[in-house]
Amino acid sequence: MNPIHILVVDDEEDIRMLLQYNLQKEGYHVDTVADGMACMEFIQKQKPTLILLDVMMPVLDGIEVCERIKADEQFQDILICFLTARNEDYSQIAGLDAGADDYIAKPIKTKVLLSRIQAMLRRSKLNKPIVAPTQHNFHINREKYLIEKDGVELQLPRKEFELLALLASRPNFVFKREQILEKVWGTDIIVGDRTIDVHIRKIREKIGDNYISTIKGIGYKFNA
Repeated sequence: MNPIHILVVDDEEDIRMLLQYNLQKEGYHVDTVADGMACMEFIQKQKPTLILLDVMMPVLDGIEVCERIKADEQFQDILICFLTARNEDYSQIAGLDAGADDYIAKPIKTKVLLSRIQAMLRRSKLNKPIVAPTQHNFHINREKYLIEKDGVELQLPRKEFELLALLASRPNFVFKREQILEKVWGTDIIVGDRTIDVHIRKIREKIGDNYISTIKGIGYKFNA
């Protein structure tokens, strides 16, 4: 039996039942709840490995649920995949910007969903606890998703953290945009170039403008 625990959060009962059935067939331990508030209450009692989270829900929508989870240190390592019928670019960017690990549009194809879940789990296993070399009084701890800058601890959402950690891992090296997309978001999820720009902007707002340089037409680098 696969010990991985998945929580399905969707206000449509037929979708919850279908996902639960298909995931349990694969050996996952699956629970379901019908809205965002119930999700927040559930994770206080049990911490799932991964949450399949609908965006458009009553009581508390998926974006806000994701933001609350990623803002809480004890839950930051929970993987989140949005499920939604909305397939517009702005909705996708909003979900990823909230800290989600992936984004799947309805109607959901079971084989695609299972493949994406496996890809998320593989990527999470690659994030072994390490402390990155320090630059500019930076200490990057991947286990706790913490950055210590000038003696002050900063907590960043998962994708912002992974993007900064990637750039800081090779100071003065120019990472091309396609390299960043592959290493931070993976090849199983399609995101636009603007997603990188949004995350870079948010990182700069938190650590300052001098640490990351934009190389026009190519990508970004962390300044040594």
